[in-house]
Amino acid sequence: MSDSNNATNSAWGGRFSEPTDAFVARYTASVNFDKRMYRQDIQGSVAHAKMLAKVGVLTAQERDDIIRGLEEVRIEIERGEFEWSVALEDVHMNIEAALTKKIGITGKKLHTGRSRNDQVATDIRLYLRDETDTICAELTRLQQGLVELAEQEADTIMPGFTHLQTAQPVTFGHHLLAWNAMLERDFARLQDCRKRINQLPLGAAALAGTTYPIDRHYTAELLGFDAPTENSLDSVSDRDFAIEFTSAGALIMMHLSRFSEELVLWASAQFRFVDLPDRFCTGSSIMPQKKNPDVPELVRGKTGRVYGHLMGLLTLMKSQPLAYNKDNQEDKEPLFDTVDTLRDSLRAFADMVPHLMARKDDMREAAKRGFSTATDLADYLVRKGIPFRDAHEIVGKSVAYGVQTGKDLSEMSLAELQQFSGEITAEVFDVLTLEGSVAARNHIGGTAPEQVRAAAARARTALAQRQD
Repeated sequence: MSDSNNATNSAWGGRFSEPTDAFVARYTASVNFDKRMYRQDIQGSVAHAKMLAKVGVLTAQERDDIIRGLEEVRIEIERGEFEWSVALEDVHMNIEAALTKKIGITGKKLHTGRSRNDQVATDIRLYLRDETDTICAELTRLQQGLVELAEQEADTIMPGFTHLQTAQPVTFGHHLLAWNAMLERDFARLQDCRKRINQLPLGAAALAGTTYPIDRHYTAELLGFDAPTENSLDSVSDRDFAIEFTSAGALIMMHLSRFSEELVLWASAQFRFVDLPDRFCTGSSIMPQKKNPDVPELVRGKTGRVYGHLMGLLTLMKSQPLAYNKDNQEDKEPLFDTVDTLRDSLRAFADMVPHLMARKDDMREAAKRGFSTATDLADYLVRKGIPFRDAHEIVGKSVAYGVQTGKDLSEMSLAELQQFSGEITAEVFDVLTLEGSVAARNHIGGTAPEQVRAAAARARTALAQRQD
């Protein structure tokens, strides 16, 4: 490798009368970050060589020499023996130069009928397709943990909140399945995004296609793409799929951030709803009693960087004329960091969630505070024939009385309740209990324990079908 002023990339240096400035070479190089796509670059080159041999541009011997040489390069990279050169700019030229050094002039024939423009577009799609599959697997693993825990906690009563104020009793299992519903949408978005990732741009060459008799359908088949892209100009300049993936990633991180916020609150001494496993927390250097929920806090914080990457990619593409521009080199670092952040955050949650410990007594005690069965009393009065607005007023007065006396509705005597409505009779206490309240929501989507178990069973079946 050389960073001297005499260094010029031999792939295009014939047009120039002076070498690239050393600083400019470093500034414009992408090899320090795009080298992570070496597997995909080699995969695409192997398929390209096979296609060129199929259409008669390469001989069978040349094809075999190229494939053998690329395999040797791959092994060197994975052993840590490969020397990456900034002077060669990117992962593509580094691998091609190493191939040519190994097998001679035949290595220079590999680039026939393609450009780095369609080559990098192919590499990114291959890379993102692989990572999408990995991220979907982590999503599935997290969902499996949520569903299993939801089944275990189908009867565990906790307060449901609106405005972070006690609203109505729900079950912990029902709450966990709400998280799963969000992740189910996330999975569907990624699967839909994958369809648009899985289109082959190779063959578009620099921007206008190539005069060689290439077979793009054959290359697509070799690489597992659904089909070749339709327009050569769009093929090399499109980064919609990367933006769409990052948008889906931002939604996933938003959901994980909401989960994180609840876990941080619930693990606090003020709530005491859950215990997080010690291995996902840290202590304080000065306060020995502390158990800090670092993993949820960090996931919550990392959400911002993915939002930033989404805006960065949108801004990157907004003013680019067709076709390829050097600006597009700036797509990789935000995309790579989004992938890493998503994968790692999902892994942390998938490892942590199945080991959450519910503090059932504390949850139940919290559900008893804040008059969480007030709506049940209103519904009871409506079933007695009282218009809902009148029932609402009656219950409001009952709650005011409870605030004055320090009594929950279920703790009041029948006589105390009857001072607000003569329609109230002894069976009212069946609906004022926490168990009666959650059991009454016995419909699909409701928080009745039997509905929670049924919903968990449906979710478990859906997750199992992904493996088929």
